[in-house]
Amino acid sequence: MAAASAAAWLRLTLTRGIGLDTQRRLLSVFGPPERIFAAPGSAVASAVGDKVARLLAAFDDDEAVVRALEWADQPGNHLVTLADAAYPKALLETSDPPTLLYVKGRIELLNARALAIVGARNATAQGELNAAQFARELSRGGLTIVSGLALGCDAAAHAGALDGPGSTIAVIGTGADRIYPPRNGELARRIAEHGAIVSEFPLGTPALRENFPRRNRIISGLSRGVLVVEAAARSGTLITARLAGEQGREVFAIPGSIHSPLSKGCHQLIRQGAKLVDDARDILSELQPDAAAAGPGAPEAATGGEAVLLDAMGFDPVGIDLLAQHTGLTADTLSAMLLSLELESRVAVLPDGRFQRIR
Repeated sequence: MAAASAAAWLRLTLTRGIGLDTQRRLLSVFGPPERIFAAPGSAVASAVGDKVARLLAAFDDDEAVVRALEWADQPGNHLVTLADAAYPKALLETSDPPTLLYVKGRIELLNARALAIVGARNATAQGELNAAQFARELSRGGLTIVSGLALGCDAAAHAGALDGPGSTIAVIGTGADRIYPPRNGELARRIAEHGAIVSEFPLGTPALRENFPRRNRIISGLSRGVLVVEAAARSGTLITARLAGEQGREVFAIPGSIHSPLSKGCHQLIRQGAKLVDDARDILSELQPDAAAAGPGAPEAATGGEAVLLDAMGFDPVGIDLLAQHTGLTADTLSAMLLSLELESRVAVLPDGRFQRIR
């Protein structure tokens, strides 16, 4: 895209007080942004009102335009507008597509066959493992995994997806020049190198609470479906699932323990018609039927006392006193065995001190 054209798109999207609906209205009436700014003020006012015409004429943030153009000149950075062939076609099917996207990384992934994987930020160890394993298998099956770079399930899904050719897209709620949360900095750098980071927000936009629910429509809009790994009954994750349904996308959910608060949202979605899945092949068979959906390898079998202990645990959280009753082992013996299993990532210690087997 020529610099003059890019500058006009930036000026349109950076003009404060003009929302996406108005931007699309202007584009439909006048065509490319250069024509919008070349049109007489009276013509603009006739199309969208005097207030918008005044806001456009008063634009004075040329510094932000220059900063964005310089950012786009850096290797791997892209400005993608509604008029570009690279703009994700799936987003064009939604009711509120962004006028301009800031993309860092592999621009071709924007039009890859994709699945969103989302879940709780305060995920359980099993939830993070599920997110990573599903993402890995689906990426190896050819699907690009889309998520939001949050802690917990999102980060696990991105990391798992990077192990397959489908790779991953992180849709963020800040400017594309910001990393949030900071703990995911190294993961974000890997995604920028091997996948793509996408934002609709201007460079420099900080982590504002209201922007994160807004970016969820892009997460679901880029995807053919959404997989919810873990979610509380009133989780923000359910916003993405709701948006997916409104956009005509498939909604999948992984069931969990009836005792886990982070399974309540998934069970709620299943009752409402989401498709229950417990294997990546359930999704591949629907979204990527030609993929070679080889299932994950079987875990190493436990032996002796560990097998007895794991059988007694089941997959629900359990305290050490109850385990002692069920196994006949002493608390000291159980503590040593549980520590060994925790180091092997077969058991997780929960915040309340109970233990949970990891499948």
